[in-house]
Amino acid sequence: MTEPESSPKAEKPVPLWKLDGPQALLAAGSFLNAVAFFSALPFASLYLASYTSMSNAAIGAVVGGIALIASIGGVAGGMLVDRVGAVPLMGVGLSLYIAIYAGLSVVRDTSVIIGLLLGLGVARLFVEPGGKKLMSLAAGADGRIFRLRYMILCGGAIVGPAIGGLLYAISPKVFFAVPAVLYAIYLVLIVARRSMLTRLENRPDEVTGHFPLSAALRDVRLLAATGAGLAIFFVFSQLESIIPLYIKGEWGDDAVKYFAGLFITNAILALAFQVPIDWVSNRISRTGLVLIGCCGFAAAFLCFWASGFAGLALLYLGIVFWTIGEGVLLPMPDIAVHEIATDDRKGAYFGFAEIRYLGFFAGPFAGGVLLSGRDLGYFAIMAAFVFLCVPLLLARRFTAAPAEGSVHAQA
Repeated sequence: MTEPESSPKAEKPVPLWKLDGPQALLAAGSFLNAVAFFSALPFASLYLASYTSMSNAAIGAVVGGIALIASIGGVAGGMLVDRVGAVPLMGVGLSLYIAIYAGLSVVRDTSVIIGLLLGLGVARLFVEPGGKKLMSLAAGADGRIFRLRYMILCGGAIVGPAIGGLLYAISPKVFFAVPAVLYAIYLVLIVARRSMLTRLENRPDEVTGHFPLSAALRDVRLLAATGAGLAIFFVFSQLESIIPLYIKGEWGDDAVKYFAGLFITNAILALAFQVPIDWVSNRISRTGLVLIGCCGFAAAFLCFWASGFAGLALLYLGIVFWTIGEGVLLPMPDIAVHEIATDDRKGAYFGFAEIRYLGFFAGPFAGGVLLSGRDLGYFAIMAAFVFLCVPLLLARRFTAAPAEGSVHAQA
């Protein structure tokens, strides 16, 4: 029987930055991963446009295909993690990252470049479910470490593009060599502390080899958490895809500098807000926290719309509300999966939840169709759409656990 939402916490929450050995190692690896990712992949479109003769549509298909492979393939990757183990699978994925970036630093044939870039999606489907499984096993009951992981990603989003932008101007060889080196360091950390990380999995002596995909598909709590993530990413994708188009329509050539300012402000505020959000999350109900996040996104869309006739200040006020919504909601699907997945299924569950990244495909397409100048309809629909995650994130509280295995107590 779960405790009511309003009951007080039994223990004082541990600060986010207070980590034990495995948590610190996984946090360091996440930072290396984030810096490597953001130092290269945001520049992939520019690289393809400069060094190949591909059309804009083809470039978009290749860059989008990386995330598509990772999101769909994450299901298979997560099940393999549960069967083979997170540590060896992460070793395979990190080695693949190193080989791909090393190859990109020297090859110039378009077909090979496309193949290598798409290979990044394959590498991700090994690394992400394994890393999240180990982080979940190291986290304890509450899953707050995924808020720290989100902060780490924000730090990588600040440091990575600064490194990538500097090195891109030098040469492709140097530009792609840096993520290869960062992933090599990550691999060394994993190999050096292999025994400590393997103990985290606490795998049974006998492995049946049965992939629990059917059980995962029957767990409506997992489906709800994945659907919530899909709705959140659908809305979140607007900032990097459609909102810049709206800004361009309102401010013309100044749109680039205004959007750059918004992007940097968002990353800095995301880091600054996460500790207060964590503090609030331990003092109000889960329902209240989810509603705060949704209202943050809704207020942001209202400000973005109003900025077109009320002035630039509304644009930056909007990014403050946006960051509140982002900071609250983005870690919550991973926290939800952490809470519902038994230890023997964490890989499969986290891998299945990667399907939410399809929101980065559906969101920009739908937003592009809906946006028409200063049309309030686009902003109203997006503001309302994010509230779909409310019943989905809370549905797991009212759904009976599946017959096989136990589940974590509600936080």
